[in-house]
Amino acid sequence: MSDAAQDTARDSIVGGRASLGIELGSTRIKACLIGDDPAVVIAAGGHEWENRFVDRVWTYSMEDVETGLQAAFRELAEDVRRRYGVGIERLGAVGVSAMMHGYLPFDADGGLLVPFRTWRNTSTGPAAAELSELFGVNIPMRWSVAHLYQAVLDAEPHVASIASFTTLAGYVHRRLTGKHVLGVGDASGMFPIDSATHDYNEDLLQRFDSLVADRVPGMRLRDLLPEALDAGRDAGHLTPEGAAFLDPTGALQHGAVLCPPEGDAGTGMVATNSVAPREGNVSVGTSVFAMVVLEGPLGQQHHELDLVTTPSGDPVAMVHCNNGASELGAWAGLFSRFAAASGSSVDTDGVFEVLFREALEGDGDAGGLLAYNLLSGEPVVGLDEGRPLVVRTPDSRFTLANFMRAQIYGVFGTLALGMRVLASEGVRLDRMLAHGGLFRTPGVAERFLAGALAAPVAVGETAAEGGAWGIAVLAAYTASGAPTDLSTYLRDEVFAAAEFREVQPAEEDVRAFAAYLERYSAGLAVERAAVASL
Repeated sequence: MSDAAQDTARDSIVGGRASLGIELGSTRIKACLIGDDPAVVIAAGGHEWENRFVDRVWTYSMEDVETGLQAAFRELAEDVRRRYGVGIERLGAVGVSAMMHGYLPFDADGGLLVPFRTWRNTSTGPAAAELSELFGVNIPMRWSVAHLYQAVLDAEPHVASIASFTTLAGYVHRRLTGKHVLGVGDASGMFPIDSATHDYNEDLLQRFDSLVADRVPGMRLRDLLPEALDAGRDAGHLTPEGAAFLDPTGALQHGAVLCPPEGDAGTGMVATNSVAPREGNVSVGTSVFAMVVLEGPLGQQHHELDLVTTPSGDPVAMVHCNNGASELGAWAGLFSRFAAASGSSVDTDGVFEVLFREALEGDGDAGGLLAYNLLSGEPVVGLDEGRPLVVRTPDSRFTLANFMRAQIYGVFGTLALGMRVLASEGVRLDRMLAHGGLFRTPGVAERFLAGALAAPVAVGETAAEGGAWGIAVLAAYTASGAPTDLSTYLRDEVFAAAEFREVQPAEEDVRAFAAYLERYSAGLAVERAAVASL
């Protein structure tokens, strides 16, 4: 950063104009600060955390949410002090993003009634199936309304005490502002949104109320759901209690405006400038999902596809896979330990660089190897549970290059199956923009993804920043008064000078991945047998 840029960044911090974005991802809580230029990240912080599998439920404790947020903000504040020699006392705007979906029900006093049930849980199959049939809209197992209705079906005692329920982003936002609201993109993962009103579908709300009337007399779903807000709306202000929740040192003052809290899918769309029709993005983390902004409605209902929205309420088809890069990361950790044990310690980025470069040397079909990254259930392929597997035949070419290529292919396996369903609907896509740590090593993951999707894939300079930067941009958009639509704001104010590295799908990569995917689909029988037997 030049001296002039550093002075500008310092002025925005001291002047209380900086925008803070916080994203609670599945493995890391990130804090990201931008100044007067929303395209430039001026400071960052983070905190590692992990979900827990408790009583057969994937969850995070609310204590971990609080301490993790505070640790990420503390690291951000230290970064600011180190870079600019000042503290963070005032902020112009704040935005909160987190993993979409899941279930956080509260009583009238704000007490959490059951531990947080994350998007990763697949125990809601009966509820999701019944609601999908009743609504005529695909209701995935991870959606908040599926969790609620499953609790009703199971006659869970807490249901009678529910006064509100929300997502993780909505929970943190309420701790900061006292407001029970949600960005429309995140809200669309709780309950179907009416594309005309950008609000919950009133007809479907009434159908739900009628469905549960005998089991839970008096329940009105609208009364429980957070208010859905479009991007740019004022979603409240940082309260004194909220400031203390984020920064227990007391240095941070209250008063900053907050944008509507969003899910990681929406912030991924912002971070890749893909919020207009025929644009799409792929986000790769613990989960992997693709979002494609639609020009019109789909012809049929598909269990592989979610119908959600952009942060501005425009319709989006989403292919969401519960399993992403976690298994790949575990193998990288194994190789990292081997390097350390042999006396050749390599940092994490270095390990991924070596392994990804090696994957480029592999055979197009990964030498006949198959890698399944299924740590948990995967609704796209009809699995309630998962078992990570590496499968090969006796005549496969078992080399490190093929092993790594199979692992990267495996990250995109179920995603590619879902995208083929979208292609069958005639949905057109100009290009796919990708983000997430998987794309930190240039020229590898995006090449394989282009082959998997048979479409151009572009990666921007902010690919590794991801949703924390995306929600910081949404916060800045709200603070600006949202003078124009979000797509125009991103084009003119954020991405005007952005550079992307774009990869065109090579015919040989398209053919190779298609052959791999055919074997991957057939091999799912092995995965199902492993779930049944182990």
